[in-house]
Amino acid sequence: MRWPELDGTGPRRLVIPVGATEQHGPHLPLWTDTAIATELANRLAGQRPDFAVAPAIPVGASGEHAAFPGTLSIGHEALRALLVELVRSADHFAGVVLINGHGGNLPSLRAAVELLRYEGRAVLPWSPQGPPDDSHAGRTETSVMLALHPDQVRADLAEPGTTTPLPDLLPTLRSGGTAAASPNGVLGDPTTATPEQGRTVLARWTTDLTTTVDTWLATS
Repeated sequence: MRWPELDGTGPRRLVIPVGATEQHGPHLPLWTDTAIATELANRLAGQRPDFAVAPAIPVGASGEHAAFPGTLSIGHEALRALLVELVRSADHFAGVVLINGHGGNLPSLRAAVELLRYEGRAVLPWSPQGPPDDSHAGRTETSVMLALHPDQVRADLAEPGTTTPLPDLLPTLRSGGTAAASPNGVLGDPTTATPEQGRTVLARWTTDLTTTVDTWLATS
């Protein structure tokens, strides 16, 4: 878009995909979280023309995956500062939705939103939800990527990781990172993933996202 298209007559609100660049097992690409967040942002804007989609934030707080090559991370302090300044800079929009694709970003996201709301800005965070025993590079994310970018999924390399529910894994993840809990980086079992499941998950997430946004708009 060009700036005159946002000068009062175009979309009045902004949606920002917040992703990550991190390992997703031996079978999924490093940009998986960014790809999913971007798709959901585009779906929201497709159904709510009042929203424009910003460029995705491709790197987040991914320190728990640092043992795996290819993972990049700016840490929680830098991500929080980035989100705060980015939303502050978008004051010509009436509100901002942050679609977060990486669970590890949540502490930064919550801290940023708390400050931004204290400053009087209209901002809504949203993250897709999945099963607790399938939280990273498992059936859910693999199915979604098969639906979105099948050419980037190495299904022949997919293998189960640990399927221990995430709440039970948190002490291990905090002390030793993902590698301590799962040597292949997978928290779940991607071997049963299908594109059909992915399309179903995307539809469910899209419905939840749009419903949440509509409620926020009605009450803000």
